[in-house]
Amino acid sequence: MDERSLVAIIGCTAVIVLMLIRVPIAVSLGIVAIGGFGYLVGIDPALGILIDSPIRTVTNFNFSVVPMFILMGALVSVSGMSRELFRAANAWVGHLPGGMAIATVFACGGFAAINGSSIASAATMTHVALPEMRRAGYDAGLAAGIVAAGGTLGIMIPPSVMFILYSILTDTDVASLFVAGIVPGLLAIALYCVTILLIYRYRPKWLPRGERAGMKERLESMRDVWATAALFIVIMGSIYGGLVTITEAAGLGVFGAFVIGFARRRLSWAQVVDALVESLRTSAAIFFILIAAFLFQYFLAVTQMSQLLGDLLVSLPVGPLGVVIVILAFYIIAGMVIDEIAMVLLTIPIFFPIVTGLGFDPVWFGVLVVVTVEIGMIAPPVGIICFVMNNMVPDIGLVNIYKGAMPFVIADLVWLALLIAFPMISLFLVQNMG
Repeated sequence: MDERSLVAIIGCTAVIVLMLIRVPIAVSLGIVAIGGFGYLVGIDPALGILIDSPIRTVTNFNFSVVPMFILMGALVSVSGMSRELFRAANAWVGHLPGGMAIATVFACGGFAAINGSSIASAATMTHVALPEMRRAGYDAGLAAGIVAAGGTLGIMIPPSVMFILYSILTDTDVASLFVAGIVPGLLAIALYCVTILLIYRYRPKWLPRGERAGMKERLESMRDVWATAALFIVIMGSIYGGLVTITEAAGLGVFGAFVIGFARRRLSWAQVVDALVESLRTSAAIFFILIAAFLFQYFLAVTQMSQLLGDLLVSLPVGPLGVVIVILAFYIIAGMVIDEIAMVLLTIPIFFPIVTGLGFDPVWFGVLVVVTVEIGMIAPPVGIICFVMNNMVPDIGLVNIYKGAMPFVIADLVWLALLIAFPMISLFLVQNMG
């Protein structure tokens, strides 16, 4: 083993150790990247990339789409659109077996279409749907698991921040990624609903049925859903109509959320300020990780770790599809202990050339990556969405939230297997709209 390979192994091990002792991910990556690069190349070049790389990252116009979509999600969250979606869904399906749970999944899917962030979706629905399910007599842990699973739809159904980051890293058309996420997102909703029905069959007391709403109540519940539909149509229609770029569409989405919120008197200036502060915090955290990930990529490049790992994977006696499955298995395992955004930013530059070099479609692989990220967001021992929910409803308990989410982790694994076996689930709309 040569010196560069040894330094690469020591560096990757150091990152893991630092994260395990609760050093922030961005700090862990930055320390190892600059230290390892400086050791191999010299301290002056290391300090040079430490000065240059952060400036180029935060001033990159392509990255401006991320805070814009985050701000849009924050505005629609405080303007009450999620509550309207849940109310409408519950009026139509609440009387079915596990109906309120199914309504929660539908509402999460609808909210994902104007949000783009899984954590924001889950946090919002924790305020909206979880109290209603608990009042209806649902098992608290299962109810929390349903909200956590539904929240993961935020990064699959377009617009999606994760698809945007994948697009920037791989130079894949983001509009194609957005289209590719539609059918898999609908399939996930269907699988979650099937899972709920199966749980009801064996544990009906955990998901009591609600009363059937009258037609008048159902029609009234649809009255306010137009705002969500209008915002989604404006964003996606302007992109696929060729009227705006994805960055311009993000700005248009912010403007649309702002106008709709004030026009309906559902948004105050104080709430706007809160949304700005929250989106600033989230965006700053993402950009901090972005900077650290790009610094770490310099370290990986100088150690040739990417090339070595690529050669190792291709040499495995499992065939091309087997290599993809090995990569996805790594994502699932790593996603249980590493922040999802950091994981994608670090590994996509390594795995993407391998997968495309084997002849696989980059859009299809992007969908698979997002699915594995979703699984990691609710799977123990980390499951960041479960942690967020535990902070919001500590009386339920983190273990019970994990237990409630596990049936949906199994559903996600079935979902992933279907997408691997039948790539056209992801690519059908892309190929027919291209």
